[in-house]
Amino acid sequence: MQVQVNTNHTIEGREALERWAQTELSQALNRFNHEVTRVEVHLSDEVSGKNGNSDKRCLMEARLANHPPVAVTHHAGGMDEAFRGAEDKLKRLLDSTLGRQKDHRDRDSIRRDVVLDASQTLPNT
Repeated sequence: MQVQVNTNHTIEGREALERWAQTELSQALNRFNHEVTRVEVHLSDEVSGKNGNSDKRCLMEARLANHPPVAVTHHAGGMDEAFRGAEDKLKRLLDSTLGRQKDHRDRDSIRRDVVLDASQTLPNT
């Protein structure tokens, strides 16, 4: 899985941020490794130079093999919090998107026929 980090001009330390994002996303999305080909991370400070409650934004877009891309956004007070919030949202979105495509009928039913022989008795209720 390839991770690409894009930042606006107010974010510094892009190389270190890119290495950190690669490590974090590789661990967090490990179980989707075969379905996700690339994750694009867009980090921005929407109110540059001013402190605000939710001025940091992280948008993550996951490119999936044989499926359209999916994206999530999270706003927070800090860049780390915005990244982790978007990461959690992306994990849940991938789980629901890719989980729905799994064949849920490939397991045994709880309603299978039970054969009782003469030596077995049902408990009295």
